[in-house]
Amino acid sequence: MPCARCRASFAMRQAVRCQPSLVHSASYAGGPQGFPRFLLFSTLHPTTAMTVTTTLFEQIDKDYILAYKAKDSVRLTVLRLLKTAVKNRMVELKRPGGSLADEEMLDLIIKEGKQRQDSIDQFTAAGRTDLADKEAAELVILKEYLPQPLSAEELAALIDATVAEVGATSPKDMGKVISAIMAGHKGRVDGKALSEAVKKRLQP
Repeated sequence: MPCARCRASFAMRQAVRCQPSLVHSASYAGGPQGFPRFLLFSTLHPTTAMTVTTTLFEQIDKDYILAYKAKDSVRLTVLRLLKTAVKNRMVELKRPGGSLADEEMLDLIIKEGKQRQDSIDQFTAAGRTDLADKEAAELVILKEYLPQPLSAEELAALIDATVAEVGATSPKDMGKVISAIMAGHKGRVDGKALSEAVKKRLQP
């Protein structure tokens, strides 16, 4: 049976009509402590598009306003939920009225993405492909705010280098390899795919 969030999502879906998403893409530019700053190439207004270096916190606010003005219900829903998560996190950190660093924003975006993926899996299992598709559309939007994922070749090379670095020799060392990679490449690696790749690499 779908979880509470899925049931709530189902109710919300009845009132929200899906509209085409605003289009913009993000590329990884590298930032302090190894976390990303984003160069956002906006295609919302082709005649005035320009490259801007900004933080994730700032970009979410800007994109929320654009989505509201454009009446983009899907993006607006995603960003509204994300902004709520941001406010809750700032309360937890006793930072009301402040902002979150890119590292902290990435944690929240990744968490929101996992929630969407869980909903997709549950809706698909329940035969509700229509709702699964809507959750998938929201997941696509969230992924726009994550760094460029590692390619299969990059991931394989990274695993080899990390195995050598931590001295991993068997499957019992999987945790050390995975932790090292996830710590340095947050948002660029899918945890499930990484686990499977590391397990295969360390098989005797």
